[in-house]
Amino acid sequence: MSVKFIGYIGFNNGSETQSAVRSRALDKDYVEAAAKAQEKGGFDRVLIPFGSNSPESQIVAAHAAAITSTLGFLVAHRPGFTQPTVAARQLATLDQLSGGRVAVHIITGGADAEMARDGDTRSVKAERYARTDEYLTILRQEWTAAQPFDHQGKFYDVKQAFSAVKPDNLPVFFGGSSPEAIDVAGRHADVYALWGETLESVQDSVRQVRRSAARYGRNPGFSLSFRPVIADTEEAAWKRAAEIEEQVRENRTAAGLPLTGHRPANAGSLRLLETASANRQDKRLWTGVAALTGAAGNSTGLVGTPEQVADAMLDYVDIGIDHFLIRGFDPLADSILYGRELLPIVRRKVAERTQADLALAG
Repeated sequence: MSVKFIGYIGFNNGSETQSAVRSRALDKDYVEAAAKAQEKGGFDRVLIPFGSNSPESQIVAAHAAAITSTLGFLVAHRPGFTQPTVAARQLATLDQLSGGRVAVHIITGGADAEMARDGDTRSVKAERYARTDEYLTILRQEWTAAQPFDHQGKFYDVKQAFSAVKPDNLPVFFGGSSPEAIDVAGRHADVYALWGETLESVQDSVRQVRRSAARYGRNPGFSLSFRPVIADTEEAAWKRAAEIEEQVRENRTAAGLPLTGHRPANAGSLRLLETASANRQDKRLWTGVAALTGAAGNSTGLVGTPEQVADAMLDYVDIGIDHFLIRGFDPLADSILYGRELLPIVRRKVAERTQADLALAG
């Protein structure tokens, strides 16, 4: 049994508690400090996000890789705007230059308005997943083919494609909750990514993806995203969560943004919004920010002491989660806190379980 931790570099040290909408402005000093802090804190990787108004994720990852030596990078990438053969070579080159420290997180895109900003004004959601399926087929073939290959499909027509640069080990992360997404995940995902929901909901998603993957003879890992809120006492942690929630409410009200009545465009956010119908669920799941923001991305938390949050995380390990993507509302300071106070406890508990299982088996 092993668990990997994924941190986050969001381009600047801001979050929903500083403004109603997270800024995408690039702060070079923050990127460098966040990369070094999360490497020192023992994170396995950091996610570099993607958006239609964001700095370019691969370039940010390349810079962060150049100033670190062990930290891995999960580069968010949206199919459809770069030819898959070109993207394959870009990612393989980054993987080679970083010493095999790169993974890619495929973001198909569910919001029409965001897709339109990059010129995709005609596709519909089901078509996007079909395009992603074909895109990933070509991507993997470019990474593995020993000879030039042809591909003729609905979205791409490639003649004699070949890449001289191959990745050493470049896992594909993938998310999406619609039936089309689950099928693509089963076919292509090395790691399937979920947002933090109840144990029951997460277990249901894990089962669905495993059934889909079994049809293709595959067995993916699973990543779960949370915003942990930890403190020395449980009371102090919940007090901090309430303060975060109130700050987000004030910021959205001041900006004229809605607090209720949200209608997310993608199935994952809809599911998460259903989870947020109660402020607290299971032992430590907190959904206050998800409810206020319309479940926009990674917006649920686990709240308690480091020991309590670690125990809650192990409950998810028991149902198949082997990666945790965690980030805070005070991004740099929280990443340092997690590295010092949370990651070592989870790893210790996982190691203790492994030793106990070996003792029973022996």
